[in-house]
Amino acid sequence: MKQFNRRDFLKLFAATGAAVTVSTALQGCVSIGKASERSSVKFDHGVASGDPTSNAILLWTRAVPENSAEKQVTLGWELAADENFSKIIRSGTATTSASRDYTVKVDVTQLSPNQRYYYRFLGKNSKSPSGKTQTLPESGLRPLKFAVFSCSNYPAGYFNPYSEAAKDDSIDAVIHLGDYIYEYGADGYATEGSKEIGRGLPDNNNTELFTLTDYRRRYALYRTDQGLQALHAHAPFIAVWDDHEISNDTWKNGAENHQEDEGSFIERRAAAVQAYYEWLPIRPPQGEANLTIYRDFKFGDLVDLIMLDTRVIGRDKQLNYDDYRDVESGQFNTQKFQQDMSSDRSIMGKKQLQWLVNKLNNSSARWQVLGQQLLMGKMNFPAAAFAADDRSKVTPLLLQIAELKKRLQNGEELTAQQKAMVTQVTPYNLDAWDGYPIEREMLYRAAQKANKQLVVIAGDTHNAWHSELRSSDGAHIGVEFATSSVSSPGMETYLSLDTKTAEQLAKALPTLIEDLKYTNLHQRGYMNLFASEDAVEAEWVFVDTIRSKDYRVVNKHRARYTGS
Repeated sequence: MKQFNRRDFLKLFAATGAAVTVSTALQGCVSIGKASERSSVKFDHGVASGDPTSNAILLWTRAVPENSAEKQVTLGWELAADENFSKIIRSGTATTSASRDYTVKVDVTQLSPNQRYYYRFLGKNSKSPSGKTQTLPESGLRPLKFAVFSCSNYPAGYFNPYSEAAKDDSIDAVIHLGDYIYEYGADGYATEGSKEIGRGLPDNNNTELFTLTDYRRRYALYRTDQGLQALHAHAPFIAVWDDHEISNDTWKNGAENHQEDEGSFIERRAAAVQAYYEWLPIRPPQGEANLTIYRDFKFGDLVDLIMLDTRVIGRDKQLNYDDYRDVESGQFNTQKFQQDMSSDRSIMGKKQLQWLVNKLNNSSARWQVLGQQLLMGKMNFPAAAFAADDRSKVTPLLLQIAELKKRLQNGEELTAQQKAMVTQVTPYNLDAWDGYPIEREMLYRAAQKANKQLVVIAGDTHNAWHSELRSSDGAHIGVEFATSSVSSPGMETYLSLDTKTAEQLAKALPTLIEDLKYTNLHQRGYMNLFASEDAVEAEWVFVDTIRSKDYRVVNKHRARYTGS
């Protein structure tokens, strides 16, 4: 079993400029020890596993002492080949303390590839729930199934998509693309009606998150959700952060939701990152680069899963349309905007981009899957929609322009003004890859040069999307499948759409947006990703409600990609 010592973890956070203590992974012994040597603990936050390889898996729990005066706790752990724990493969002891928020990580190594295991933790008089996990195939083309998630907001509703996936025994791994928590207070984003459904923020954690204690308490709250606990116990997680694990629209030196009078952003980020590594079943990075969360996983010869960070480590600040609009005249400075869009602004940073290019060049897998946060496909909306003076006019305008475009495609004559409404388009989300077009083209050229067809998965928007990826010269690069949110509201809330109108707009958008093949704008859910030698398929799974624990699956949609 692999040992991460204290020196490694102090070095890990040296680059943040803040004094922090990070959760450690702990070495297991050959015995779980005597029960009398273990502490009396509570396992209120379940168990989890993550970052699987072909011969190792990381196990996680939180063991809070029943005696609050106890500064350090000791517990045992077991890894078995069967769910009854009659065939123990590995076992050991682990310690933790308040300095790590009583979280425990055990990195179990020297395991067999492509093997299912069961695990649990033991206190003096208590046992944790048991968890199920598995190692990755070392070779071969065995078909795979991933469950893909993003954007779980506790006050917005119950995590029913997690509950649904936890019923599926065929999942090889869960891929979480970020926004695992949200940093807002009780009066912030998506909190309307939260108390009425029993999802209000508690009194000791109902303000915006800034300190290590704030972030720790928010994770502890989220991990009381039974659906999330069930899914963590059901399959190994492969996770990356997005922005809300720190603050909305985070970039490398700041965030939209961090103001100058709110203290040091670097210290806030350090606290958020520490809590993330404590509470997620993820191997903390080694060495000085504490923010280096990008990494890759090899699923035999079938899939190379390359997890990226498009948010924290290298991103330049997002552009904002309002910064180019004159306050008095309302005129938009198109020349300055186009100049800034054409600059070499980065969404990943040069080091990560080069790492990714090397991974693509050296990959021999059938499929290269990029797991990352933001929409990569081009989402060019009619510019006229941005000129609407209130949101209630946006949807009727988009539906009108979609009808005009259909008429144009059918050979009908349009007026000059109507043609302009159809042909004049602009990116709708500068926080996504659309705001960093030069680096996107660099990635596309690298994929072409390596003769790779990309499969990109994304989250962030709270809606489901399926797009073709094409370079600026029209060359086919790959496909993008983006998952809906677990509970965060989507475009239906932003544009105040009822179900019927949301469905109408979803059908119209592929007409308006050239590379878009499918979208769902109003339902919460997750996405299954199937990989075989012949194809990669996405299956979007939607639930009817998140306002109650009682739900049902009401809609599914599938899309298939076979490469070029």
